[in-house]
Amino acid sequence: MKKTIAVLLCIILSAGCFASCGKTEAGKPESGKTDGSGKLSIVTTIFPEYDWVRQILGEKAGETDLTMLLDNGVDLHSYQPSAADIVKISSCDLFIYVGGESDGWVKDALAEASNKDMAVINLLETLGENVREEEIKEGMQAEEEAGEEEEEEPEYDEHVWLSLKNAVILCRAIYEKLCVIDPGNTGIYRANTESYIKKLNDLDAQYKAAVDSAENKTLVFGDRFPFRYLAEDYGIDYYAAFAGCSAESEASFETIVFLAKKLDEMNLNYVMQIESADGRLSQSVIDASSDKGRGILTLDSMQSATSADVEDGANYYDIMQGNLIVLKTALDNTAQ
Repeated sequence: MKKTIAVLLCIILSAGCFASCGKTEAGKPESGKTDGSGKLSIVTTIFPEYDWVRQILGEKAGETDLTMLLDNGVDLHSYQPSAADIVKISSCDLFIYVGGESDGWVKDALAEASNKDMAVINLLETLGENVREEEIKEGMQAEEEAGEEEEEEPEYDEHVWLSLKNAVILCRAIYEKLCVIDPGNTGIYRANTESYIKKLNDLDAQYKAAVDSAENKTLVFGDRFPFRYLAEDYGIDYYAAFAGCSAESEASFETIVFLAKKLDEMNLNYVMQIESADGRLSQSVIDASSDKGRGILTLDSMQSATSADVEDGANYYDIMQGNLIVLKTALDNTAQ
């Protein structure tokens, strides 16, 4: 796949922190795109990045060419860029991507980019020591490995956006890059970033208060579990059928029975799943438990967001606020 993308690139391209942000780089205009068009071009891979940029741009969003590559519900783990995507990245002013194993194609795309002054944000690199390796918990079904065995490298959990604490760090990084590529609007970006980060910090405090006051602090997922960063932020324990980055969807009998026993042992009222699930696996776990009247709750991991959702008003903050409401219900053992 890397060779294919590299060849595609060659064909396409041959044809065609707050205090530090007010500084202007020598030789660059005070604001606007470096090619003189006056319109910034920003490309993001996933919805959370896209929405963070929108919030920081504020009134300038309408004057910006802002793109979300994964805009039709394609999962980050299976996405491959189109020729049009690569062209868009090649000339943009700012490119933001997650930086995990799923983004293996990015290295070639950046190496062949026509805009050598492009600013780039790799979420995992930005977060540094806050990034966690993929975790296999007790009872979790390991993903089947295909092909020849290779020397294993650490596989990092890519779902960093599901931590509000990480979101604050990443929004500051976006702000700083915007100041570099568009220093003339630093004041607008600073005010928007400060206001938005305050909202995120307030919501973070609400999450902490909700979990701290809950008697139950364990979730059972009849699904993959992309919420590890959120769980670690607030001291939530969990059991799940699959790891967050797993491509598996069919759970073994042993996995289903294990999760059902956990429901019974902890007297939990709900099985959890993510937004793309059809509910069959969660229902199988309930059916294998002693109480067939248990319910299913869904947490939104923002991996299925589409351009239509954006047009309907979807935004990161509201989704995380909605997840808090669901989480409160899941942690309340007196709900049924």
